[in-house]
Amino acid sequence: MPTVLRSATLHTPLRLRLAAFFAQCKPRVNSLIVFTAMIGMALAVPGWPPAGRMLAATVGIALVAGAAAAINCLVERTIDARMARTRGRPLPLGLITPAETLALAMLTGGAGLWLLSTAVNALTMWLTLATFLGYAIVYTLVLKPATPMNIVIGGASGAMPPVLGWAAMTDSIGLPALALFLIIFLWTPPHFWALACYRRDEYARAGLPMLPVSHGVPLTCLHILLYTVLLAAVSYLPATLGLSGSLYVALVSVLNLGYLREAWVLWRNYSDARARHAFRYSLIYLTGLFAALFLDRLL
Repeated sequence: MPTVLRSATLHTPLRLRLAAFFAQCKPRVNSLIVFTAMIGMALAVPGWPPAGRMLAATVGIALVAGAAAAINCLVERTIDARMARTRGRPLPLGLITPAETLALAMLTGGAGLWLLSTAVNALTMWLTLATFLGYAIVYTLVLKPATPMNIVIGGASGAMPPVLGWAAMTDSIGLPALALFLIIFLWTPPHFWALACYRRDEYARAGLPMLPVSHGVPLTCLHILLYTVLLAAVSYLPATLGLSGSLYVALVSVLNLGYLREAWVLWRNYSDARARHAFRYSLIYLTGLFAALFLDRLL
């Protein structure tokens, strides 16, 4: 870190440094993680889950997810400084030091794991720890700089939240939980590849071998379309497994038609604006799918 930035960081009030650390926990991204984990809890048991255990599981998962995001920011701070999308993050700006980030991440993650172990169950704690290591270490350190298939392999960590929620309520991993895992696993590549398409020049400057950089936008868009078709098919698994009913099927069908249209148009007539729109729709899609699961169960 440059001397000027280091000096500025040392004189930054503690309140602002804690706020900077919170920003590095990527609260907007992690809100979706926590949301899907909570839906996994709600679907795992008849009626409403025990309030105390659900609260402990939600807070524990949120803390560990935030710690993983902060470690990701720590590892990628030099890359973040070269990209317009991320150069405004606290570490590149010098609002918090790497040592502070590491210490706070370990404290936050440790607290989350302790809470899961003591107030939920050991299975959820170990699965959450594995998810943390998969994202913060395997994906961030190994896969992302090494292969254009990084998001496909690394997406397994991002697909774990509903499994964590299910395990928190049942102390087991059921087949329906694995179906929810598969939905997010197949959703992650087309979601992230749309972003990588319109940010491809930034990823190229940062030296990251994202698929649009290494193999071009047309092939990436074809992959987006193929993965979206697979996702649409897999999205009906909750209904076939008895986890949801006709309301979910109707709502997810509407969502699938929208996503398939986004992917088709992107493949046939690419533009950065369409890629941005596809990226935004992917967020609506996943949020809507899990909301549909909850509504179907509620009604």
